[in-house]
Amino acid sequence: MPGKDFIAELKRDYRAKRPLIEQRLAEFRAVYDRGDEAIFEELCFCILTAGSSAKMGMKTIEALRDILRSGDEAALQQRAREHRVRFWRLRPSYIHHTREYLVQHCGLDLKKLLGSFSCPLARREFLAANKAVKGLGYKESSHFLRNVGFRGYAILDKHIINSLREMRVIGSGLKPGSRKGYLAIERKLARFADEIGIDMDHLDLLLWSRKTGEILK
Repeated sequence: MPGKDFIAELKRDYRAKRPLIEQRLAEFRAVYDRGDEAIFEELCFCILTAGSSAKMGMKTIEALRDILRSGDEAALQQRAREHRVRFWRLRPSYIHHTREYLVQHCGLDLKKLLGSFSCPLARREFLAANKAVKGLGYKESSHFLRNVGFRGYAILDKHIINSLREMRVIGSGLKPGSRKGYLAIERKLARFADEIGIDMDHLDLLLWSRKTGEILK
């Protein structure tokens, strides 16, 4: 655990940033309220962001937005290539495969699908452990669910992991690459958040902003 001085500094930073954090979380919830098209776009954003960055994901979504729901695999790949998207073959292929699966599974009615889970862990498990959903592991499944307004999921990217190690909340041997490791770190983050009195969803964005200087999606 970090010392009292560090926790006091963290809380001061949180008080300053809390209005923007709450605004961002409200914006995430608004995505879900806008319906299936907006939710699917966010799913595609998270597929594109894996192994890249939020800014690159947003740039790529801009390039692909008009064909996300209708373009075939070749059209998606061609558009991505034209815009010099990283992994231009693979990520559009993931989007196409996942879209076609969800069309068959739920008619792409993502609002109804996500709302059908009574258990938050089962909701994420459906995405992260489902071989028919391509390009989403536990981190990006958590990222997607947070970005459409669901609470209680940690987005354990390198910035959060490094922050938790620096604060000695986790040791260097604990890694989020497996389901077991991811859930273990998430539990430790949740416990730490509870101990210092900052909501975990808020703390996730706070730590990310302290590393990047921004509160993005």
